Amino acid sequence: MDDLQGALEPLTVQHMAAVLEPVKAGELLRAIDGYSGQPITKAAMQLSALLFQRPGNIRAMEWAWVDLDHAMLTIPAQAMKRTIHGKINGRPHFVPLAPQALAVLAEIQPLTGHGRYVFPGLRMGERPMSDNTVNAALRRLGFTGEEMTAHGFRAMARTLMVERMPGISADVIEAQLAHGKSGPLGAAYDRAEFMEQRRRMMDGWADYLDKLRVGAQVIQLRS
Repeated sequence: MDDLQGALEPLTVQHMAAVLEPVKAGELLRAIDGYSGQPITKAAMQLSALLFQRPGNIRAMEWAWVDLDHAMLTIPAQAMKRTIHGKINGRPHFVPLAPQALAVLAEIQPLTGHGRYVFPGLRMGERPMSDNTVNAALRRLGFTGEEMTAHGFRAMARTLMVERMPGISADVIEAQLAHGKSGPLGAAYDRAEFMEQRRRMMDGWADYLDKLRVGAQVIQLRS
C-alpha cells in the first residue's frame, strides 16, 4: 500500500460530502438495506455504492446498457461526462458487474425491465428518476447533506479502496471512475482498459461492502 500513498490526491469537496470511514460505511449500507421507501430508489442507492459511477449515469441507466449474461454495464460515450469530441468519438465506459450488482438488477428487472430506464421516474416513466431522488432518500435515512450525497458514493469507494484494499493500482481505480488522464501519456492511458483488473476490483469491492454491512472487522493491510 505504501506505493499508493500520494498516488491519488485526497478527494475533499465540501458540497459532495461522503462517508469515508468503514464503520460509518457499514451503518450506511445497513440503513440502505432497511430503506422502506420505493424499491427502485433503494436499488439505485445499492447500485450507487456497488458501481460508484456518476449519479447522472446511475439514475439515467438504461436496460439496453445492461448485459446480465456477461455481467457488464456499458455506458455509451455520449452519456459520459466528456468533451463534445469525446462524446462523439470516444469509446463507451465499461462497468463490470459483481454478483451482488447482478442480484440487485435481477430483483428490479420485473418492476422496470419493460421500459427504457432501470430507474424510471415514478410520475413519468418515460424519463429517468429525478436527480434529487437519491439525495432525498439519504436524508430520509438520517444522513445530512454534510454527511453523504449521491456523488459521495464515488469518494467513499475511492477512499476505502486506497486505504483498506491493498494491491489495487491507482490507474485501475481511476479508470473505473472514468477519470481522464491528462498529459503526454493520456492517450495511451485511455487505451488501457485494465478490464481484468477492474473486474477483480469490482468483485472485491462488492465483497468488502458485504463485510462492512454485517459489521465484520475489516482492517487495513500493508504490503
